[in-house]
Amino acid sequence: MPELRHDPVQRRWVIIATERARRPSDFKVEREAMGNGKCPFCYGNENMTPPEIRVLRPPDTKPNGAGWKVRVVPNKFPALRIEGELDRRAVGQYDRMNGIGAHEVIIETPQHDKDISDLPLEDIADVLKMYRDRIVDLQKDPRFRYVLVFRNKGSVAGASLAHPHSQVIATPITPRTVAVELESAREHYVAKERCIFCDIIAQELETYSRIVVADPHFVSWCPYASRFPFEITVAPRKHFHDFGQESDENLFHLARHLREVLQRLRKSLGDPPYNYMLHTSPAYYQKPRRPGYWTTIELDWHWHLEILPRLTKTAGFEWGTGFYINPTPPEDAARFLRDVVI
Repeated sequence: MPELRHDPVQRRWVIIATERARRPSDFKVEREAMGNGKCPFCYGNENMTPPEIRVLRPPDTKPNGAGWKVRVVPNKFPALRIEGELDRRAVGQYDRMNGIGAHEVIIETPQHDKDISDLPLEDIADVLKMYRDRIVDLQKDPRFRYVLVFRNKGSVAGASLAHPHSQVIATPITPRTVAVELESAREHYVAKERCIFCDIIAQELETYSRIVVADPHFVSWCPYASRFPFEITVAPRKHFHDFGQESDENLFHLARHLREVLQRLRKSLGDPPYNYMLHTSPAYYQKPRRPGYWTTIELDWHWHLEILPRLTKTAGFEWGTGFYINPTPPEDAARFLRDVVI
């Protein structure tokens, strides 16, 4: 019989549709070919991108030239623009503001045909450090309320270029999805004086049926109310709220953990398209009429990474209700991923 499951963090219901169940092996995806034109992210094509904002390169190499390891540039087609003021205003019953924000591309490696999970641990750690550094830098801008790092792999997941890259967008409002998670975490802490994510991690480790990878530093699991087959959450085992304050040592541990998780996905499913999103603590600011709103965030919030393989389609029911239909129970998906030999 199908089962309705509730996500206590995102406050949404999911249907685990066991009667239309698909075996994990049914989702095998072939490697996708994406364009053979001149790639603006490859060595020698640096003039095809805007000037770099930040870069990891040897001191004897020239800015905006070859020799770099990780490179950050403004998105050539930004969703939001960094120049200008917000100019918040009302239009009758509606509100509007200028499209102010930041939109950057983190080019993870000069190697066009390597995925992030193919890179050496040191190189993955360098990418994660760049995530951290861009979050910290953008949070200094008082116009921005939230900084999201995300990665789209494959055209189904929204990637327009095959070259390994992530993106960063800073927004002048806290996105609704993140705001709901923040509210859930805060209310749980007020009621129980515990972090909701720490409670979930403890339960997942105790039952272990949805665990994908667990090591002394990080835990990955398929959420109880997974929206998508093989959806995975990655979080630090020890409570910590702000990715922007993570140490180099911890990011190296995360590089090892994330590489294993992504390799298990690829070994299990071929080369699935996916999105991953980093949910960290928002930039601090005083909320009007709610001066104490952020006082417990170091205690109630727990940064985490969500990995969403794009193996099913979102259709009218999902858009109309906010429910998701997942044909693969997370327990089955996690077991399949755990059993893979990499």
